[in-house]
Amino acid sequence: MAIPASLQKGLKLPVIAAPMFLVSGPDLVVEACNAGVIGTFPSLNQRTTEGYREWLQEIKSRLTPDAAAFGVNHIVHPTNPRLMADMMVSVEEKVPLIITSLGAVRDVVDAVHGYGGVVFHDIANVRHARKAAESGVDGLILVANGAGGHAGIINPFALINEVRAFFKGTIILSGCLSTGQDVAGALMMGADFAYMGTRFINTTEAMAPAAYKDMIIESGATDIVHTPAVSGIPANFMIKSLQANGIDPKTLPEHKLDMGDEAKAWKTVWSAGQGAGAVHDVLPAGELVGRLISEYRQAAEGFRARSLVA
Repeated sequence: MAIPASLQKGLKLPVIAAPMFLVSGPDLVVEACNAGVIGTFPSLNQRTTEGYREWLQEIKSRLTPDAAAFGVNHIVHPTNPRLMADMMVSVEEKVPLIITSLGAVRDVVDAVHGYGGVVFHDIANVRHARKAAESGVDGLILVANGAGGHAGIINPFALINEVRAFFKGTIILSGCLSTGQDVAGALMMGADFAYMGTRFINTTEAMAPAAYKDMIIESGATDIVHTPAVSGIPANFMIKSLQANGIDPKTLPEHKLDMGDEAKAWKTVWSAGQGAGAVHDVLPAGELVGRLISEYRQAAEGFRARSLVA
């Protein structure tokens, strides 16, 4: 249970700003890393592999010498025709952290390890965690109940305890983490990193439209619905966004709706986690990280003051 040495440089708080489809781009990554947390983005947020390489080179050129590491999310699934081409670019550009989704493949892990990179894989249940561990990943992202995007339905306490029983690598906890106090709580539970998505949507650098950010501010936990209707895989979406697209949240089917191109669906139906209720503003990513650090320190001091253990 530790943070890999290659990811410790420049890290001021054990937080990963999650790679969010159509939301995370170079500006958000750079500002997060320069402020002291790990910034990430999905390679598919760039329309082409050539554009993906340009983003990587831009990010590296804008990072300060004391910045935290950055990472890229690859969809490891037959439905992603760009996987091999994008992975070749990641290897050539030596991306410090690769986050894999929808498939943990030994060849991908070996390719990243070949240049000294680190691989984290996101999982939503213990069965997938075991398969990913067998592939040799360095860390597991535990996507617990209430997380934004494609999310699981397992309580974080149950998930982290079961996974830690057999996995000795890095544990990253995802689901409803919005404050520095939440980060402290995740570490107290046994996680090494907190994985934050929804909170970073509401930054000035995020590519989400203003109306999306406003809807997050207006939403709470009960305004989020978990459904496969948008992408075919269960994910959390804001009820108001579904309604704005003419979708009745009370009659959602158990299968994917015919919404045309999936990217278009995600662009118009907005995802958020149940932690939206703790998001009340939009601010620069650097300022957000500073706030998270302050809240984290206050939480740690408060715990020490209340602790009954000598």
